[in-house]
Amino acid sequence: MSEVILQVQDLSKMYQLGVIGSGSLKRDLQNWWSTKILKKENPFFQIPSDDVLNTSKDFIWALNEVSFEVKQGEAWGIIGSNGSGKSTLLKIISRIINPTKGYVRGKGKVSSLLEVGTGFNPEFTGRQNIYISGYILGMSKQEIKKKFDEIVDFSGVEKFLDTPVKRYSSGMYMRLAFAVAAHLEPDILIVDEVLAVGDVDFQKKCMGKMQEVSNNNGRTILFVSHNLQAVGNLCNKALWLNKGKASAIGETSGVINTYLTSLKNDPKQQWTAPDLAPGNSQIRIKKASAKPQGETSGTLITVNSPIQLDFEFWCFLDNCSLNVNVMLFTEKRECVFNLGTPSITAEKGILALTCIIPKNLLNNSGYSLSLVVLKNNNFNVCEFTDCISFEVEDVREGMYYYGEWPGIIRPQITSYLYVKDTVENEALNKAKVP
Repeated sequence: MSEVILQVQDLSKMYQLGVIGSGSLKRDLQNWWSTKILKKENPFFQIPSDDVLNTSKDFIWALNEVSFEVKQGEAWGIIGSNGSGKSTLLKIISRIINPTKGYVRGKGKVSSLLEVGTGFNPEFTGRQNIYISGYILGMSKQEIKKKFDEIVDFSGVEKFLDTPVKRYSSGMYMRLAFAVAAHLEPDILIVDEVLAVGDVDFQKKCMGKMQEVSNNNGRTILFVSHNLQAVGNLCNKALWLNKGKASAIGETSGVINTYLTSLKNDPKQQWTAPDLAPGNSQIRIKKASAKPQGETSGTLITVNSPIQLDFEFWCFLDNCSLNVNVMLFTEKRECVFNLGTPSITAEKGILALTCIIPKNLLNNSGYSLSLVVLKNNNFNVCEFTDCISFEVEDVREGMYYYGEWPGIIRPQITSYLYVKDTVENEALNKAKVP
């Protein structure tokens, strides 16, 4: 039986909004010395009473009494919407920030990739940063040398190895950072939503490496991603965080289904300002909706309704080729289709996309939509996973079968059943039918 390698117990993290300093130079210096040098709690921060928390908007629980245990060799997926506390959890486990309450106990070396190039010194070359990262993990120079060629080959930045990493592109930076984190044999590998920066081929390469690290080498992985298909393929356990609380913990498929069930009642999402919307500095989603074609939002979608999908994006790119992949998934994360739109020359402003799913195609079930915005038909600019979910309701006319209709799709295909010949057939009459 595998031993527990990571224990999280009643972990909580509170932030006070709108406060930068204490208002006193002496207190600010004491706070800096305690938190930055001694790695202790802020001596002047006190958890307010329940009455204050219930009435004040100045405090927020980024995490609230989260508890779980991870055994050696397990791969855990951490899912949830933006702002649910996923990155805060990983930062506490990585000892970047301290919790307000609770504790984390772990065994072995931890390697974290929480953002592009975590732990890299931008003034040092790629070669130097590989050795520095190895030293931080407690490896000897000989151990790093043994893995060096494999790291460089995986990252694909051999030509730029002796160039300061501050001159790397974000993709090159991330390639090298992931290669270092995955190859230097940590006991626990922590990966946040950073793989969305790379192109499609490198994402597949990263997923394959993480599966190898977990399955073949028996190391533990904590993986945060909005790509539920990736979480389902890689992880055997999952944690769903919702507003800082653990809403579901257990087998990956069950947790994902519970999470999707919570989303599917809202077939429309709309954001009023770019800084509030999901996305990045290049693309942010403004609107996503699903409705029967020609009807108003909120109208029931049935199996014989053509479904109109409308999307709008804030685009901050200019004079480059963009196209969008629209992916439709069932509740069991089976891909129904992956639609690639024609490319357009992007301009700064609002982009709009409309797709029509023909009637009599989808079966009665729940579906979720994901979008990937691609640049030059290859580079992944931004990914919106499960941006909307909707239900297709059943309609059966002219039939008397009311059981579950099997199949992912339910197309209306023209078919004919008729009597071909009414002439009596002697051989048929003589046949003995059991």
